[in-house]
Amino acid sequence: MTDGTAADGIRGTAHGTAPVPLSVLDLVTVGAGRTATDALRTGVELSQLAESRGYHRYWVAEHHSMPGVASSSPAVILAHLAAHTERIRLGSGGVMLPNHAPLVIAEQFGTLEALAPGRVDLGLGRAPGTDGATAAALRRTERLHEGADDFPQQLMELTRFLDDDFPDGHPYRRIHAVPGPVQATSPGGVQSPHRPPLWLLGSSGFSARLAGTLGLPFAFAHHFSAQNTVPALDLYRETFRPSEVLAEPYALIGVAALATDEEKEARRQVLAAALNMVRLRTGRPGLVPTPEEAEAYEFSPMEREFVDSWNANVIHGTADEVVSGLDDLQKRTGADELMLTANAHGGDVRVRSYELIADAYGLPKAPAA
Repeated sequence: MTDGTAADGIRGTAHGTAPVPLSVLDLVTVGAGRTATDALRTGVELSQLAESRGYHRYWVAEHHSMPGVASSSPAVILAHLAAHTERIRLGSGGVMLPNHAPLVIAEQFGTLEALAPGRVDLGLGRAPGTDGATAAALRRTERLHEGADDFPQQLMELTRFLDDDFPDGHPYRRIHAVPGPVQATSPGGVQSPHRPPLWLLGSSGFSARLAGTLGLPFAFAHHFSAQNTVPALDLYRETFRPSEVLAEPYALIGVAALATDEEKEARRQVLAAALNMVRLRTGRPGLVPTPEEAEAYEFSPMEREFVDSWNANVIHGTADEVVSGLDDLQKRTGADELMLTANAHGGDVRVRSYELIADAYGLPKAPAA
């Protein structure tokens, strides 16, 4: 579907001294002693801060069976955020498509587009976003490999539902995802169907190649797959074919970044987040520990090696240190947009981090007129 309105929503405009647009990835983390309600309230506060300070988009990611991550239902969260914001783009970073019937996702995001016309992104991944047993419970099948292998076909089916354009003779020709494409009006008064732009997400080469081949925007998970970032972006750009959506490649990368008023506090916070990852990777997921718990924890040599490796890819420190690290990363990768995720125990720490980074880049302090 030719859709200039959707294409316009992909590219952002850099503000202040930021080299590229800055965005937010919210994992809706729940700290020890806190609740999911607390985390979701922080999400509202953070989305409003991001909107007022000129961040381009705000995404939430699908995770399951993780007590410290309250984002199992991105569409529900996005509807809540849409009711509390006015301009910032909202989206999934992402929906794990193999977990769902494409028709269901088309209906959910068609509804979101109707609630917040022209503000919704649909980012899609092919990983389960959880362990194998939970994925089987979600999909009602133990043949999990089929979900990933069938991803291109699922993507095509989802696109057809979103565009409401299955060809004659197709078994789904008479099925419609309702709400369907929203009628957008151009400055010249011409109406055209508009639906959320699709993004492909990935942490390896598969989605990079597919996004390039289809001419779609690509989001890479640098925050947990840093060693693959440059190869994946190179592959995306090499395989890119111009499409009705994009004339040239557009790639954002997810970046773990945490700014605090004092460097020591940043080190304490990222240590707690790293301990949370240690527990997750060893089958002991829980709430994000406090910095005090992390400082008292006795890491084994193997755990300490993991923590050091993990934190080497977390840009943290004072705002000036974080900005320097972000600028360097953008130069090394050529990313068109940086999507920052701040993992910490307390919501106040996370909100403060985005505020400090906005200040350091000179982002606006009030909504644009």
